Amino acid sequence: MADQFYLRYYVGHTGKYGHEFLEFEFRPDGEMRYRNNSNYKNDTEIRKKAYVSQAVLDELKRIIEDAEIMKEDDNNWPLPDRVGKQELEIKMNGEHICFNTTKLGSVLQVQQSKDPDGLRIFYYLVQVG
Repeated sequence: MADQFYLRYYVGHTGKYGHEFLEFEFRPDGEMRYRNNSNYKNDTEIRKKAYVSQAVLDELKRIIEDAEIMKEDDNNWPLPDRVGKQELEIKMNGEHICFNTTKLGSVLQVQQSKDPDGLRIFYYLVQVG
């Protein structure tokens, strides 16, 4: 059976404007899904779907392999809290891993964690802005 690559990233919180989040996923067939929900000024959820080439999927795999995130463990990372949460789910090379942590606002927060080396890999891998 071919490698069933899957990648999903979520970052969000529940606050003054309800559940606000950004999520995207890449599926084995190249389907990419994007969701962005913000109720600020009565915005509505944005949902987009597109297909990416095998070259894009291969580049995502390369980035993940180079980061060595699959070797990490989130047991000593800050737990999701009122500030929000981040999730990173990856299925690749017969492995399946899902990381959960709080929304990280700065490198200082990473450095002060119980696992600064592992959390730093996660922090830089998921930078979206």
